[in-house]
Amino acid sequence: MTNPIIRSVVSTADGSSTLYVPILDEHYHSVHGAVQESSHVFLEAGWRAIAPGRTELNVLEIGFGTGLNAWLTAKEAESQGLKTYYESLEAYPLSLEEAGLLNYTEAYPEVDRQVFLTMHESPWGVPVEIRPHFSLHKWHGKLEDWSPEITFDLIYFDAFAPSAQPELWTEEVFKKLRSAAREGALLVTYCAKGSVKRAMKASGWKVEALPGPPGKREMTRCTAV
Repeated sequence: MTNPIIRSVVSTADGSSTLYVPILDEHYHSVHGAVQESSHVFLEAGWRAIAPGRTELNVLEIGFGTGLNAWLTAKEAESQGLKTYYESLEAYPLSLEEAGLLNYTEAYPEVDRQVFLTMHESPWGVPVEIRPHFSLHKWHGKLEDWSPEITFDLIYFDAFAPSAQPELWTEEVFKKLRSAAREGALLVTYCAKGSVKRAMKASGWKVEALPGPPGKREMTRCTAV
């Protein structure tokens, strides 16, 4: 699977690693803390807000990236015993060599390290049971070419910033995601830009601002209405 993007591994303020893309001048995660950001934005504001009382959960992620969000969610699904289907889109996947350079699992037991590697080794285009309560379906391609086959309870919107990928932060995109979301579903993202929130509101999402992770004043959470 040819990858045209050149990336380098860098360390963030909480000691966890991320990737830097020179051509976009973008990092995959916050330099103030990769794990801190993912935990705050996607788990705390998303997963833990919608999971209580459920026995199954369908999660959609825009931007598989390093696999950090998926790995943290798999750990959460197992700890809660919540059956989770996780579909993740990625146009430019990491190589196994790149994934192996990331340090997220260093402080965890071997089983957690193996889960992370299995996620990156798993084939694209088919659901794979990674853990008893967590199935991963990686979809290789661009959001514009993706068509949902199910509806989702939770959406992690983790694309690069609007300055780098403006085509992914439009009203058209958020309308597509709204059509893929069940009523009452949540969408969470680190981005709090005004134009993005206006596009969300115009697409059938109720928008709220929440305190952001370290280094960011705000983040955004939306509810499908």
